[in-house]
Parts: sequence; structure tokens; C-alpha cells
Amino acid sequence: MPFSDKPSRPPLVLIANDQEWAARSLDSLLGPKGFAVVRAHTGFQALEMARTTRPDAILVDAQLADIGGLEICRRLRDDPQVSGATPVIVISHSAGGRADRLEAFSAGAWDFCTQPLDGEALLLKLSTFVRGKREADVLREESLLDEATGLYNMRGLARRAQEIGAEATRLGHPLTCVAFTTVAEGAQDSGSEADGRRIAAHIGQICRQQGRLSDAIGRLGQNEFGVVAPSTNEQGAVLMVKRLRTAIESGSAPVGGARRALKISIGYRAVSDFSRAKVDAMEMLLDATNDLRRTRPAHSADEAIPRL
Repeated sequence: MPFSDKPSRPPLVLIANDQEWAARSLDSLLGPKGFAVVRAHTGFQALEMARTTRPDAILVDAQLADIGGLEICRRLRDDPQVSGATPVIVISHSAGGRADRLEAFSAGAWDFCTQPLDGEALLLKLSTFVRGKREADVLREESLLDEATGLYNMRGLARRAQEIGAEATRLGHPLTCVAFTTVAEGAQDSGSEADGRRIAAHIGQICRQQGRLSDAIGRLGQNEFGVVAPSTNEQGAVLMVKRLRTAIESGSAPVGGARRALKISIGYRAVSDFSRAKVDAMEMLLDATNDLRRTRPAHSADEAIPRL
């Protein structure tokens, strides 16, 4: 049995096949071996279910009526809501040659199988693929970095905030926490999730260029970011705000197929001697974030922003 170690939940396989007999055959093969199965009858349904069910593997028929299996692979590969670690296996009813396999691999498939299937080989491949996918999921969940930006994620930023706060307390140094968000000018909404990831990557690059090595910079949400800046008093905080505003608003980011200027809203908290502060660094950052949400959109770095 591929999953005799009995994980907390059985591995979930999405079967995208509009042929009832073929789907039932796969279901009957996978079920007794410890896999849970959900089924999609069209390509569009498969794409939606891949986003909502977060399967551990996807088996897609190459000849679906509405969207071909290879096109589904391409869309899954480019979909930010579907993990790139999710294995996709294309199954073809016709004998495929080398060119067909290469095309499938180029589209993002992990494997290309033809009928009649070798059930034992398919089960072994799925077991290996799923274990790899789950290990990648664990590493991603435990990671301290945000994939889209290369900055800290919330967990990583919280850890660095504790370390920076402890050092500032020991030395009696000043500390500043800045929170900011961006919005694309002229866009009626925040755009697609793919646009959001592109903007986040753009902001991440700017933050890495503008931030000091000692600063801890992270992504707080889809378009919210935070900076924990050691040895930075209120005057330094104002300069940081102005520097961020200039760097971000002087450029543009890809949104909806075009490049758009960005506007930034900022909130911050600063203390001159962190050893006397009654809050920790992460609380300061959360307070700055709340200030940001109450005051957006901001128009000037010199606005009256609440601070300690």
C-alpha cells in the first residue's frame, strides 16, 4: 500500500476526465490504495477545482472536450493559486510518441501516460510524486521567506522582530516599525492575483535595494509590507518613509497587461529608547499597520501619522 504510514489525511487526487468509464476505472484503482478522489468532468471545472480543493496530484485526460489536457497543464503552471509542487499527469487514449511526451513535459506535465495504463506503475509514480509534494508543502509552511518577494513572510518577520527588539532593549537603542501598502493608479480594483504577485515582486525588489542590511523587511499581506528598523529614531523614520515613497512612486508596475504608477500609504511607530517601551517590536509593527489601515490613502510623508 503506497501510504501505509497513514498520514493525517489521505492524499487527494483530482481526476479530470469526461469519459465516465475511464474516470471510474481510475477511481477504482486509486481508492483501495489509500487515495481520496475528486472528479472534474470539464477542463474549466478541473481548473477551478484545482484552486479550491488543493489536490496532492492531478490526472488529466489529454482529450477533454473544452480544454485540452496540455492547455490545462499550462494554465495550472501559471496559476498562482495552484502550488508548483502539485504533480500533473497527462493520460492519452492514443499511443503517443516522443514528440507528444516532449510537448506534454514542455506544458508542465510531470508524466505522460497512454492507454492501456500500467496501474502498478501509475500507483508507484503517484506515491513518489505525492510524497515529494507534501514535503515541499511542509518546507513552504515552515519557511521564513515569502516566495513572491524574497522578503520575510509573517513568521520570519515576527522572529526577526523579536531578535531586533531584544538587542534594542539590551542596548537602549531606538527602534522604528513601518507598515505600508501600495495601489496601482487608474486600476478600479487590485487586479488579478497574478497582478498582485507581480506588484509584490516589484515592491520586494525595491525594498531589497532601499533597505539597510540591518533592517528586517517582510510581506504582511497581499499588498502590505512591514519594516523593523533597528537604531532608527523618529527623525530616521520620517526619512525612511520619504525614501520609500520616492522609490516606489517614481516607478511603475505591471497591472492588467500595462504598466501603472503606484501610490503608497504608510504608517509607522518609533521609540527613542526601546528598553523603556511597553510594547514589543511586533506589537509596534501591528500598531503601525492599524494606523495604515485607518489613514489610507496617504498623500505625503509629512502627514500626521500616529506614533509612540
